[in-house]
Amino acid sequence: DPDSGIYVNGERIYLKGVNQHHDLGALGAAFNERAARRQLEILREMGCNAIRTSHNPPAPELLELADAMGFLVLDEIFDCWERKKTPLDFHLIFPDWHEPDLRAFIRRDRNHPSVFLWSVGNEVGEQYTGDDGAKVGKRLCDIVHEEDPTRPTTSAMNFAKPTMPLPNVVDVIGLNYQGEGIRDSLPTNEVKGIRTPPQYPAFHTAYANKVIVSTETAAALSSRGEYMFPVFSGSSAPVKDGLGGNSKRQQVSAYELHAADFGSTADKVFAAQDKHPYVAGEFVWSGWDYLGEPTPYYGARSSYFGIIDLAGFRKDRFYLYQSRWRPELPIAHILPHWAWPERVGQVTPVHVFTSGDEAELFLNGKSLGRKKKSAYEYRLRWDDVVYQPGTLKVVAYKNGKPWTTDEVKTAGNPAGLKLEPDRKEIRADGLDLSFVTVTVTDKDGLVVPRADNRIRFTIVGPGEIVATDNGDPASFDSFQSHDRKAFSGLCLVIVRGKAGQPGEIQLTAAADGLNVGTAAIKTTRADGTVHK
Repeated sequence: DPDSGIYVNGERIYLKGVNQHHDLGALGAAFNERAARRQLEILREMGCNAIRTSHNPPAPELLELADAMGFLVLDEIFDCWERKKTPLDFHLIFPDWHEPDLRAFIRRDRNHPSVFLWSVGNEVGEQYTGDDGAKVGKRLCDIVHEEDPTRPTTSAMNFAKPTMPLPNVVDVIGLNYQGEGIRDSLPTNEVKGIRTPPQYPAFHTAYANKVIVSTETAAALSSRGEYMFPVFSGSSAPVKDGLGGNSKRQQVSAYELHAADFGSTADKVFAAQDKHPYVAGEFVWSGWDYLGEPTPYYGARSSYFGIIDLAGFRKDRFYLYQSRWRPELPIAHILPHWAWPERVGQVTPVHVFTSGDEAELFLNGKSLGRKKKSAYEYRLRWDDVVYQPGTLKVVAYKNGKPWTTDEVKTAGNPAGLKLEPDRKEIRADGLDLSFVTVTVTDKDGLVVPRADNRIRFTIVGPGEIVATDNGDPASFDSFQSHDRKAFSGLCLVIVRGKAGQPGEIQLTAAADGLNVGTAAIKTTRADGTVHK
């Protein structure tokens, strides 16, 4: 419905979607069922209900998972048509191969109930070639309708205007980064390029009979656990040294206030959505960090865009989206961590993401004030907190009643290692995986949030270490290495059982000066039995 969005079996479903590239982080590009399922499980925990397969056909097994787990899928095929983006991209063979590839793509995927919308292009250059570009788009949409007359088409358009011919030929208007506010706000006057307010009203007026979907939003940037000072006083700004960025260390502040020059933070996107409720929902760029495209630091290895980092650890932004997408869930999340010995007596802003509508903050039992969300405000801020070690606690309220709490404590020095497998029993088939979170803790078991100890891993029993990671986008340590520095107190070990060898795996983590950590993982035969 053009005025109220998407309906599934008669129920309105607001798209709470993310864009996903195809790689599985430290495992690379080859599909693995358990790794992909883990990605979807963590996204579902956040409240995500839709995936855009940017910008190429996904592994068919991903669609099988989406079918089973209840995700909607915007299935996308082309990143370019006849106009090139890079010298050796698909434009070279598009004239000969667009039709056979498109028909094969639709035929392969059309029986998946998760697929609700076909995308024939992403930010293609034909947006700007007038009627000629629209003819290409119409030809692609006609092919889709011949192969599947039951589903609509779209093409994800960036910087599009309603007067351009291309929007006429698609069934659903797909808009990328339609001016959520960052390009026409004061902190970004130095940013070059198009500076526009949201284009949603213009498209809604020009195409009153078409649904509008935000096919790409945000492009926010952050490094998990890397908080930087001073803290930007607004809600969205580009990254630069001294304000949200450190080009020498190639890290972006985790206060979640910064974005790529062409995008904006979640806060700005949420405001645009609330001001234009007829838009059917969004696909955030991006759900997970991915290999390559490390905007804004192209000396790094992986991206900063993800709500979840490359290792699968939740950035603070995760709880901002969870508060928005699962408002029925009692959520309160404090940032930053509270281990700043060099900042005693200095202003250290505290932000809270909550599904409540107001909250009171306490430092060592003393109230720092109760704040309530205003219109188009999606976080609560105490920007004048003076750092003292101890305990920060927030009590969130909803409709005037206590809703939930969160607290962070000042951690001591690194003392030990804690290992937590996401699954303590896996199949002995050479494919099933256990993802083991390794945490650097102090003597009381608290996470040491700035720990970067180098940790060595050994394994005994019928299993092997497939990869290690820590979510640091600037790290070039080999994923196959059996030693890995912690990043913001955490790292990851991916373990699999050897095919046909059920038994028990013992994983050990050791670091100089720290207590050893261990974890046991059982591997079972296909029938579920364990060798004894």
